[in-house]
Amino acid sequence: MVNILLGRGDLNPDKPDNIGRTPLWAATSEGHEAVVKILLARDNVNPDRPDNKGQTPLWAAASEGHDGVADILLGRDDVNPDNPDNKGRTPLWTAASEGHEGVVQILLRRDDVNPDRPNINGRTPIWWAARDGHEGVIQLLLSREDVTPNKPDKYGQTPLFWAFENGHLGAIALLQPPESAGPNPP
Repeated sequence: MVNILLGRGDLNPDKPDNIGRTPLWAATSEGHEAVVKILLARDNVNPDRPDNKGQTPLWAAASEGHDGVADILLGRDDVNPDNPDNKGRTPLWTAASEGHEGVVQILLRRDDVNPDRPNINGRTPIWWAARDGHEGVIQLLLSREDVTPNKPDKYGQTPLFWAFENGHLGAIALLQPPESAGPNPP
């Protein structure tokens, strides 16, 4: 059906709807890899076009946890993998906040992704992963030397604070600094 519609000369495959979402944006959000590939094969489709909230097709794929679609988009030179939306949330940020480990792994392989980039409130990907107890994502982020594990947001609240607040024992264990090497208690 997509090929039939794209065969018409009077249709614009990059035309956004009222909230700025294009057919590619919709296909990435829903994880339709075959449709994404068809649309990306066209010269008149912008693979990095944001919607009215500043969310790109990669951002949508990351938010929904569509690893395959994220991989397809990241295979292109004209997709910015660290492009924030209007609230400063990057594709890595949204994947981490939703607990999508596969997308987080894909994005962390990139040198052009800042794994410690905060949103407008100073909340980093690990902050949200800790808040929601996404232990696998926390482990992936902690494997990086360029992640500050307990960076406070603009309100002074750290990832460890939110792990305690929400009772995420696994996240607490991962985020707590190692105990000092003193004598063992009796």
